[in-house]
Amino acid sequence: MELSDILRPEAVKVMGTVTSKKRLFQELGDMVATSHGIDGATAFSALQERENLGPTGVGHGVALPHARIVGITEVIGAFIRVEKPFDFDAVDKQPVDLIFALFAPEGSGVEHLKALALVSRTMRDSAVCAKLRANGDATTLHALLTESQNTKAA
Repeated sequence: MELSDILRPEAVKVMGTVTSKKRLFQELGDMVATSHGIDGATAFSALQERENLGPTGVGHGVALPHARIVGITEVIGAFIRVEKPFDFDAVDKQPVDLIFALFAPEGSGVEHLKALALVSRTMRDSAVCAKLRANGDATTLHALLTESQNTKAA
């Protein structure tokens, strides 16, 4: 599995500001509705339910919200870079500006975990995060995310 299998170019976005997790999750729901034909309200609700179990802000300005959705057949992702970091209740109490969301089929135990581990490894790479923060173009961000994984595999 590679990030290019999970993340479509149209599921990458740069936003100026986000005022809350709720607003972020609404945006992520809208993005996967457009890019993958998933019901946006269902995606939003699934993210909210998962976040209620515990915050998905992993530290260093990164959040990895994820949820399972009935009816999808593969793991999919969406990425948002926020120009103005906001409070996400991250483990290190730092504001978040890089958000990589994952949506997995309801019964996808191993595939979901593999995808989450792949995204987590990528987003722990400080060089990748620095490049993501230095670019404001969604196409470039998609290329950075998908190419960073390909070069590590080589």
